[in-house]
Amino acid sequence: MKILVTGATGKLGSKVVASLLKQVPASDLAVSVRNPEKAEELRAQGVDVRHGDFDAPETLDQAFQEIDRLLIISTDGDNETRIRQHENAVHAAERAGVKFIAYTSLANATESQNLMAPPHVATEAAIIKTGIPYAFLRNNWYLENELGSIQAVEAGAPWVTSAGEGKVGWALQQDYADAAVSVLTGSGHENKTYELSGPLLTQEQLASALGEVLKNQVSVQQVSDEEYAEVMKGAGVPDFAIPIVVGIQESIRNGSLEVANSDFEQVLGRPLTPINDALAQLVSK
Repeated sequence: MKILVTGATGKLGSKVVASLLKQVPASDLAVSVRNPEKAEELRAQGVDVRHGDFDAPETLDQAFQEIDRLLIISTDGDNETRIRQHENAVHAAERAGVKFIAYTSLANATESQNLMAPPHVATEAAIIKTGIPYAFLRNNWYLENELGSIQAVEAGAPWVTSAGEGKVGWALQQDYADAAVSVLTGSGHENKTYELSGPLLTQEQLASALGEVLKNQVSVQQVSDEEYAEVMKGAGVPDFAIPIVVGIQESIRNGSLEVANSDFEQVLGRPLTPINDALAQLVSK
């Protein structure tokens, strides 16, 4: 059985590959990357490194040849770009005869009002249309997404948010990576949709947990979206990204990530990393 991971040199993909190498022989693992030179370390370990560019479907046709189980990791970029790239990957998988597709989606994707939901809705639909057995890994929110706020707090700033009482199911990327590995290497996951959420917490609850880790009380500053935009601009967030980070706060406030965990630990086969332990891994990084 040959497994292929796309985006294998990215933050999530590299963790998936590292965990896979603990479970399967390197000869059973392939990776598809835009720049193969960045994956030379994997090649040296015996991993089959293939060139695959989501903007060049012909490269994906080659990359996905003789692959049994495929993990498509969602790309970065604007929604229109991501939809095109993901559909290129899905169609290439169909042409190559891939037998199973796992895809990193978003919490409650098909019902979500999150501004980042459209590419995931489109990709899930495209995968279903192929008739290829699938597993949708609906990842809630990476705790690593809050690194900027964590570092600001360590520097003495308050935890700034416009998300109100909205709740999020934060978890470490490593937990999401291990869940993907469990699905790729296990059985009985065909045509399943997994909602992978950590315990639902408000911004205040997350900041409180961070305070416990830092042994210092963390104040929370609830602001308007407009004020949040100004804070983010002052923190160096590029102008083009300001609407995105503000939109995420609005989506959280409106409950788009308040999706209860019903599957995470079952898929993982172990408990999730407790939030305080997870935060402790991220402080001063």
